Amino acid sequence: MGSLDATSTSLAEDLQDLQLDRPAKGLKSVEELEKLTVDEHLSDIERSVYLLSSGQEVQRISVIHNLPDLLRDTESHDECMRRVVPKVREVLHLAQTEMQVAASSAFLQILQKNLVPVQNYSQTFLQTILNSVDSKDPDVASAWLDTLLDVIDLLPKEVIKKEILGSAIAKGQLAQSVQSRLACCRILGKISTKFEPFVIKKEILPVVQSLCQDVDYEVRGCMCRQLDCVARGMGLEATKSAILPELVELTNDEECHVRIAGLETVVNILSLLDAETCGTTIIPLVCKICQQAVQAEDATLPVVATQLGKLCHGISDNLTDEQRQWFIDFYKKLCHVGLEKNKASSRVTTPLIDKDRGSKESDLTDIFELEDKLVECRKNSAYNFPAMVLFCGAKQFKPELHLTFTHLCKDPHFLVRKTISSGFHEVCKLLGNNANLIQSDLVALLKDESIEVLRGVISTIPAILDCYMSSGSNHTVSESKSGPLSDIIPAFLASENAIFTSHNWRLQEELMRNLSCLSRCYSSESLYNKVIPILRQKLVKARALPVKVAAAHSLLKLTRKVKKREQREEIYHGLIHDFCHARKCYLRNVFIDICRIVIELYSKKFFKETFYEYLLELHTDSVPNIRLSLCSILPDLKRLLILPTDRGLLQQLDACVRKLLVSEKDRDVSDGIQSAVEELDKIHIPMQSMTRRNFFEQDLDDQKKEEEEKLLLDNEEKELKKEEEAAEKKKGDKRNLVSAKKGSENGSSSRIPGPRKGSRAGLSGSNSTTKNDNKPVAPLTKGAGTSNNKLVKSKSINCISQIPRRDSKEVSKTKIVPPGKAPGNKVQVNSNICKPSSGDSNINKKRVSSPKLSRLPLYNSNPNLHHGRPASPSLIPIKASTTSTTNKPSKTTRGSGIPAPGSAGTRRASVPTISTSRRGSLGGQLGTGSYYSLLLLLAWLARQLTFSALFPSFAVVFSFCISAGTHTAKFIKNLVFSDFSYEKLSIYQIMQ
Repeated sequence: MGSLDATSTSLAEDLQDLQLDRPAKGLKSVEELEKLTVDEHLSDIERSVYLLSSGQEVQRISVIHNLPDLLRDTESHDECMRRVVPKVREVLHLAQTEMQVAASSAFLQILQKNLVPVQNYSQTFLQTILNSVDSKDPDVASAWLDTLLDVIDLLPKEVIKKEILGSAIAKGQLAQSVQSRLACCRILGKISTKFEPFVIKKEILPVVQSLCQDVDYEVRGCMCRQLDCVARGMGLEATKSAILPELVELTNDEECHVRIAGLETVVNILSLLDAETCGTTIIPLVCKICQQAVQAEDATLPVVATQLGKLCHGISDNLTDEQRQWFIDFYKKLCHVGLEKNKASSRVTTPLIDKDRGSKESDLTDIFELEDKLVECRKNSAYNFPAMVLFCGAKQFKPELHLTFTHLCKDPHFLVRKTISSGFHEVCKLLGNNANLIQSDLVALLKDESIEVLRGVISTIPAILDCYMSSGSNHTVSESKSGPLSDIIPAFLASENAIFTSHNWRLQEELMRNLSCLSRCYSSESLYNKVIPILRQKLVKARALPVKVAAAHSLLKLTRKVKKREQREEIYHGLIHDFCHARKCYLRNVFIDICRIVIELYSKKFFKETFYEYLLELHTDSVPNIRLSLCSILPDLKRLLILPTDRGLLQQLDACVRKLLVSEKDRDVSDGIQSAVEELDKIHIPMQSMTRRNFFEQDLDDQKKEEEEKLLLDNEEKELKKEEEAAEKKKGDKRNLVSAKKGSENGSSSRIPGPRKGSRAGLSGSNSTTKNDNKPVAPLTKGAGTSNNKLVKSKSINCISQIPRRDSKEVSKTKIVPPGKAPGNKVQVNSNICKPSSGDSNINKKRVSSPKLSRLPLYNSNPNLHHGRPASPSLIPIKASTTSTTNKPSKTTRGSGIPAPGSAGTRRASVPTISTSRRGSLGGQLGTGSYYSLLLLLAWLARQLTFSALFPSFAVVFSFCISAGTHTAKFIKNLVFSDFSYEKLSIYQIMQ
């Protein structure tokens, strides 16, 4: 029990120590506070001197950090150089590491900002830098050496030669320490580009050659890396005679570190050498280095794999075909190195380790180290694959490198697959039209289980899809199911499951954002059915807010590409319902982010019509965070408005702001609305007339968005119109085919011409026929001029026209008389509507389908108003009654020689009277001229629609117009049942 109590007590003490918010035990004493207190009346210079003299370490570091600001002030510049800078140099002799690093940074800033003249700087600050480079503390010495190298770039060569060159040569002597000789190597490499070649040969080259032969391998390696700069300062000829021999010797050094430095220097110096030097010296040297690295399998092998791409690119112009093939084969070996040995070692080493337990740990360590080197070699080879494709050529990719690329994509180590996936887009660009060769490899990488591998592909998938779209497969997935994109895009969408099972929200965000690139290679229906549902789901269920915002951005971007208006509206209404009216407050907060994206991607007009009012509704939200987020977007809403069109929206915005100002109780929201009001007051709402002149450039982007939205609607209307026309055409062809079959079955054709192709039927019910096939024909009235004609009634029930014809004789033409003149020989035809009798008939009519009454050769008793077209008979309905009609005095119609109803030779028709006193009747409200206009409208509708649909209204008005005279009735009949252009008639002709 005692031990248990002790354990619990120690645990309680440990938990108390973890309380980070508790006050510190050791507070500053009064004496310590007095030491940190400085008189407020002191000036900046006096305070700095006082702190450097008697202040603590923190206060001195603060003064050194503030030194560039003191020198920037012109009033205190001279006094600072006279009093503060000497004190700083004095303090640095015994200063700690932190103060030394702060001083090195401050001294560099003084020269970069030109706060001190160069001469003054070289006499004060530069001397301190040179002395501090030899510090015994390696961290301090490294910091001051980096400062010196940066200062050399800013100083003139006279100062460098006078102040730095001598000190650097002195540090390179063999008597100096290794640290001094290493510093000398870096300084000589930096100043070699500042001097002329003869100065370098005389002053610097002997020291360089001595350091290349130094006894310490670190010095030899450091000097080897600086040979590139020395060679560029000396020129080609001096390099060939003095530098190349040293470089060849260093690449054959016994130390691996030196050989690696030599290989890197060879790669960097290639651009300086001529073709002859490359062919005779560099290429054999490189081949030797590569063979030694593969044989030794030491640390040089990963470096060779890293530098091989640059190496091949630099010497490609100087290689023969045989040498080029050697480098390609060597690269293939690097891509497969270690794979076969791993299989063999897994079979052989396992029983050996069990036998010798003592050497187990050492053997495993060696195996793991070697395996790491080989994996790094394959990883570096995968990094250089685009360079090798460029070296080999796209045409030779399939026979030379395709299999190697497939092996790298399926490498057992994820680091290799990650590297090759990150450079996949570069390989696609280099292959061009041959990019479909690596389609299966891309699908395999998209289905990889490693998140790191997926990261490499997902981050570059837009560039990869662009390559496939431009490489001869410029079509969408739905248009070509056998194309390369038909396999890539489903795998891309399937990678979403693996990515969202991890906790890497940055990769999830990148995936959601890159889904918007599918608009270039997916059809509208595919986007709506496959991609948009994924985005809507992640917009609701994703945990990280950046993922939601990225999903919303891609969703709204893809919705602009959806062609059907109903689908777009469904998406917009879904956003409003699922987020603006959501029960969860974080979803309503996402709606505000969605509105920001809509303002960015869509036009101002669209936002104001779709989301504006719903967004303002959130000012009454019960959650303060929602109202606070709304305050931040209010200025953006005001920038969308244009007066006087958006006066109502401006009033809604003002009402929302006033309500938040008056009734808001939350402190944060009150502060937010106050800052929003200050910004709103600065925003000027433009007038509509001014917008076209002064704000045209600012609204150019918005106008472009609005035109795109309008074009989308226009294209949708055109497609719907084309579909309707195609459906009508198909329906008309079917109808004509059926009527043609019926006519052929009857065995004889009608005397009435068939309907003209493409014309609309003037009468409805053309396909309907009467039940009785044989109908009696009413005889003509006495006195008619056409006694040999027979009246044949159409089989259409709705058709009431009577067509006079001659029996087995050619129809004669009617003489056309201009309006206003009486014809010489009046031919009067009194057309009667014959009531079908139930008795037997002696005339057998042939069953024919009711044709259109257009372009029929008919007789007419009145002159034709349209030249070149046959006249039509008058149509005056007679009351179907056996009662006799009453004769009235004859009246002549004004302007014509046609007798009025009731005159000699004609029988008065029984016209139904229309009471003008009855409420709602046509006669009591309109005059004759108004009836003409109404009849024209009804006539046009009758020609466009079916006659049966307008017959009730048309019959009433038509009957009333009969009372105005037979000429008006004839004209209306011609207008409805004949095929002429009544738009060309003048008002005078209509009234006649």
